[in-house]
Amino acid sequence: MINKKKIILLTAAVVVVLAAAYLLSGGKEKQKLNFSTARVAKCELSESITATGTIEPVTEVEVGTQVSGIIDKIYVDYNSVVSKGQLIAEMDRVTLQSELASQRAAYDGAKAEYEYQKKLYERNEKLHAKQLIADVDYEQSLYNYQKAKSSYDSSKAALAKAERNLSYATITSPIDGVVISRAVEEGQTVASGFETPTLFTIAADLTQMQVVADVDEADIGGVEEGQRATFTVDAYPNDLFEGVVTQVRLGESSSTSTSTSSNTVVTYEVIISAPNPSLKLKPRLTANVTIYTLDRKGVLAVPTRALRFTPDPLIVGEKAIIQDIEAKHKVWTREGNTFTAHEVETGINGGNLTELLGGIAEGTEVVVEASMKGTNDMANMPGAGGEKSPFMPGPPGKKK
Repeated sequence: MINKKKIILLTAAVVVVLAAAYLLSGGKEKQKLNFSTARVAKCELSESITATGTIEPVTEVEVGTQVSGIIDKIYVDYNSVVSKGQLIAEMDRVTLQSELASQRAAYDGAKAEYEYQKKLYERNEKLHAKQLIADVDYEQSLYNYQKAKSSYDSSKAALAKAERNLSYATITSPIDGVVISRAVEEGQTVASGFETPTLFTIAADLTQMQVVADVDEADIGGVEEGQRATFTVDAYPNDLFEGVVTQVRLGESSSTSTSTSSNTVVTYEVIISAPNPSLKLKPRLTANVTIYTLDRKGVLAVPTRALRFTPDPLIVGEKAIIQDIEAKHKVWTREGNTFTAHEVETGINGGNLTELLGGIAEGTEVVVEASMKGTNDMANMPGAGGEKSPFMPGPPGKKK
């Protein structure tokens, strides 16, 4: 029992001695001032907005029927490649042919009546001119002729309609493309009312797709035609697809949703081209879109932190030579112990990088930040362009 207590006391004493030595060495250790630098170089600056959208064919046609009836034959299926004018379905013709026969018979009767009344009228017109028949007989023949002509014209229109309806029983593809939707089966009855029923949906060319993106009203002001865009789809998370903004639609998006009873989220549709030579992009896939509202390549730039750096004498030491100037924007170069300020004209700010329009040459090495480094501690210094973490311990002898 006694030996155990001695061991504990001896261990505690060793820990205290080591801790004291650590604190004493930390307080006396000389720390080294390091500088981070970067060269003025040409690079790419960009700003972007994000949105979600849907992959859609550029041209998509819904094929329907103008007449009611039973689908007799279907010649295509999903993913069938069709050409313009190709027969894709047929409707039952019996009812339509009966209607055509009835209208043709009515037309023939109306035509015969019209021709008879026309001859009678022309004959009575000549007799009336010679005052060989009474006025009432002439007027009656004129009336019968006009009435027969009206019936004849009406039956002619009805016959043409019946012939057209019969032609609607043969359904053909209006474009070259691929069948992406089929809404009917053989034997199914379709009824044509106020709205034409859709039988097939045909996409023109799946190698050229588009993204219909819903852009928030807060971001739409920066979107213009011709801007570069990239997007990903969940089906191919490792692939980055590229496109170009081809249209910014002025109308409010039809997918506008209401978040609360009094708040409406307003979005606008932006169309982005989506070349699809590999046919990976399929209709209706959800796309996560990035639109580059600012996209500048080959511009001189420096890290934005370099514009915030200032060589504080308290940090760089009293022996440092600081050649400062009055300027709105400036960067610093360092040669040995000498710090020189250079006035620069800034352009666009891309976040971590800022464009330089003049004032310093390409390749010049500028100071970005300064930091103290020792064996026990490393902390960013004030005025160096970095932000000190509130959770990072300060140098020995200073308050946190």
